[in-house]
Amino acid sequence: MNRVLRVGMVAGEASGDILGAGLIAALREIYPNAEFTGIGGAQMVAQGMVSFYPLDRLSVMGLIDPLKRLPELLRMRSNLVRHFQIEPPDIFIGIDSPDFNLGIELKLQRIGITTAHYVSPSVWAWRQGRVVKIARAVNLMLTLFPFEAAFYRQHRVPVAFVGHPLADEVPLEPDSGAAREQLGGAAGRVIAVLPGSRGGEIAMLGPVFLRAAVALLGQHPDCLVVIPAANDERYQQLQTLLAELHPAPEILGRIRLLRGHSQLAMTAADVVVMTSGTTTLEAMLLKKPMVVAYKLSPLSFWLLSRLVKTDFIALPNLLAGEALVPELLQEQVTPESLSDAVNLWLEQPERVQQLRQRFEVIHRDLRRDASHAAAQAITELLERQ
Repeated sequence: MNRVLRVGMVAGEASGDILGAGLIAALREIYPNAEFTGIGGAQMVAQGMVSFYPLDRLSVMGLIDPLKRLPELLRMRSNLVRHFQIEPPDIFIGIDSPDFNLGIELKLQRIGITTAHYVSPSVWAWRQGRVVKIARAVNLMLTLFPFEAAFYRQHRVPVAFVGHPLADEVPLEPDSGAAREQLGGAAGRVIAVLPGSRGGEIAMLGPVFLRAAVALLGQHPDCLVVIPAANDERYQQLQTLLAELHPAPEILGRIRLLRGHSQLAMTAADVVVMTSGTTTLEAMLLKKPMVVAYKLSPLSFWLLSRLVKTDFIALPNLLAGEALVPELLQEQVTPESLSDAVNLWLEQPERVQQLRQRFEVIHRDLRRDASHAAAQAITELLERQ
């Protein structure tokens, strides 16, 4: 289409920048003259977007940082709304960051600007009443998972399930042999241990995960444990926790700490022990049997357990609608329970094969060329509008 399509976009973190860049590229195939303005990161800017603010000004986490930055964030949002009121886009697309973007979408909706939101907030899991605001704020919700789309259909919110970009990137048959070669040619069984990417997660779960790893190495002399750290700080934290255990030299020699390379570690692994989070999706796409664990402070868990409306916490189980992989929470997270769950996978190859077949079905369902599917859904929305 030769007409100039004017698109407002706001991404608030690095993952949104990746999604936004893919969407911009796909929309340009349909609208070669399209113009994109708003907030984006380096990848979106590289695709030709004009970003009014650095993306990292929106990348705030937790409870305290957003409060400290609240005046600046409100000023940025007000300036963006004013800009789009003066120069109305054909469509505004908020990418994730719902606390920031839904407010913009709601105000633009009120003046007749078409809006879409890419990546659903976890409204299906907790604070389900937010769907009322979402229904007022967006003309279309673009979801990464099918169960999210089902939730919006139940609440009569226009929705398109576009699949997950990671499912497009990860091959249907990962090469575990090549991954093992990169790890130095591991000959026996490999267990990947991922106790989290944040300092608080590792402080809470790291000691339990490491004790389970030491126990497993004592039971399986042919086994190698690989532990990827998210960054240098987490590497040092894990190294300190490991030293405090004083494992025997023959055990310590079969534990390998890595700086990064979480996908490599999981690809090489026979079983993955991990915290609950988006990394469980990656392990599922790599067709790995896993044990998922999570632990919070007693007060946080008490509050969260009363808010969350889902039966599962691990994405593979949410996607399957059943307990395909074990989930251990709070007091259940012990070195013994973790090592027992890993041993069940190691001792039951038939069960592992069945799991991989289920994971492949889910992978294929998520593999929809997400960027192009999202661009097509937006094009159809614009044609209807």
